[in-house]
Amino acid sequence: MITQQIQYQNKIFWRTPVAAFFTLAFPLMMLVLFTAIFGNDVNANGISTAQFFAPNLAVFAAVSASFTNLAIGTAISRDNGILKRVRGTPMPPWVYMAGRVGSAVYIAAIGVVIMMGVGMAIYGVQVPARGIPAVVLAFLVGVGCFSALGLLVAALAPNGDSTPAIANATLLPLAFVSDIFFSVENPPGWMDLLGDIFPLKHFAIAFRDPLNPGLEGLQIHWGRLGYMLLWGVVAVVLAVRFFRWEPKAGTRREKRAEQSA
Repeated sequence: MITQQIQYQNKIFWRTPVAAFFTLAFPLMMLVLFTAIFGNDVNANGISTAQFFAPNLAVFAAVSASFTNLAIGTAISRDNGILKRVRGTPMPPWVYMAGRVGSAVYIAAIGVVIMMGVGMAIYGVQVPARGIPAVVLAFLVGVGCFSALGLLVAALAPNGDSTPAIANATLLPLAFVSDIFFSVENPPGWMDLLGDIFPLKHFAIAFRDPLNPGLEGLQIHWGRLGYMLLWGVVAVVLAVRFFRWEPKAGTRREKRAEQSA
């Protein structure tokens, strides 16, 4: 039953070209632009421009698929009365939510594979075999964390119309302070602190370091993985506490949902 829900949510995703573009094509476009602007030279640490940006933008694509898409899609489905109708069916609500999260993980994996595949094929990005287990582990923990945060945003957002602004206004500033788009040397203390507090920077480092050919060992960042897991657990608890299955009274979509129910 969960597999069927994942397939159903996947169909909805691919039928929404805007979501597919910003989740999969936009990070890839940024990789092309960054390498064109900055070149693909190797720095003093032996890392090329693409070797730095490809893992970071793969993380950005994964977070967009999980955090942003889950938050927006779930909130809009609630406003349209879909969640209310789902809850009235014999299907357990957790199965429906598992399908949404499973679809987010699937799309996130596609985004990561596309990004790293293009990086390897065109820009010479290296993917050491020894780092693959750590990368997979970081991906699963990171996507799980941001899926939970996406559901929390959907739970707290007043309506579906405001959710895109909330999700994007949260993710984009965090991407800058978390060294996703640029690595700032000697950043201001407040910027460094914000990056350390929120989980995006931890996701990027735990995903990026195992792919660094200049580092030895598995590079499994247990502390960063545990920190992301803590964020995910807290997000799940709060999402369960505040989640609503029915549209907020008085909204236009709530009235529309009542008419269609």
